[in-house]
Amino acid sequence: MAILVTGGAGYIGSHFAKLCLEQNYDEVVVLDDLSTGFKDSLDTNISFYEGDVADAQILEKIFKTHQIDSLVHFAAKTVVPESLEKPFDYYTNNTLKSLKLFQFCKDNNVKNILFSSTAAVYGDFKDLAVKETDVTDPKSPYGRSKYFTEEILKDLSYNSDFKYIIFRYFNVAGSYVDGSIGQKTKDATHLIKVAAEAAAGKRDCLKVFGSDYPTGDGSCIRDFIHVQDLAQAHLDGLSYLKNGGDSDIFNCGYGKGYSVFDIANTMKNVSKNDFKVEIAERREGDIEALIAISEKLQSSTGWEPKYNDIRLICKTAFDWELKLL
Repeated sequence: MAILVTGGAGYIGSHFAKLCLEQNYDEVVVLDDLSTGFKDSLDTNISFYEGDVADAQILEKIFKTHQIDSLVHFAAKTVVPESLEKPFDYYTNNTLKSLKLFQFCKDNNVKNILFSSTAAVYGDFKDLAVKETDVTDPKSPYGRSKYFTEEILKDLSYNSDFKYIIFRYFNVAGSYVDGSIGQKTKDATHLIKVAAEAAAGKRDCLKVFGSDYPTGDGSCIRDFIHVQDLAQAHLDGLSYLKNGGDSDIFNCGYGKGYSVFDIANTMKNVSKNDFKVEIAERREGDIEALIAISEKLQSSTGWEPKYNDIRLICKTAFDWELKLL
């Protein structure tokens, strides 16, 4: 049987695909339009199709060629400020196209769907640490596009024989620990990626968007997860579903928050480069602080994180940036 991985040439998708091969986990088939992904991030043993996730002709070709029984859906637009400027693009790409993809998979007897959602569905949460049953209140078109897709997936599975897992990501960072692949996104907005670029001399400075939040040092607080641990969570999630697990929602994080200034200082330390940090105005759509309560993921699927170390996360991100010079 085969896994269809949409957005599989992107940052998280390519790490997942590599881990699948290393663990001999079924045939991997990647569909990616390469708008933000890179084909050279994929092993040559992976079947690759370039195209849109809602293109019925490409999907029909894939399903005729491969025995697809599982979908891992990474493909999405993910930049919060951009979503405020272009909400139509986000609802079209993240919600409408996902609906078409899910319906095609349902009609073609796909039994297991893993969906990459986001902690942005929670919005600003007064207790900072959130669990899966807490109220959702997304504050941006990006967060809402993901939330609506979650609801669609739940509805499509009602009275159906396919099952799903919704993974709510917190902040994904770092690169594969062997240094073979990493984040190649152009004009990146992820904090640790941007800090690594500043440390490698690719940026003049690291901008801190807001230093007057009601946090310990005035900057936003986030929960960071190493990309390889996140990829493993998806493999464990697939095994959980195939072994009879019920459809569910899981937070993906470590349960510890770091401020923007914490990350800047850690990156300076691991890179041995005292790069410039500049204070800028707050960005619309940014959330003050958000930390995962993720015990459910570990207890249900057996996931055991290996790289829960902020220095390691920053070091792998920095080392990858040096490789890209």
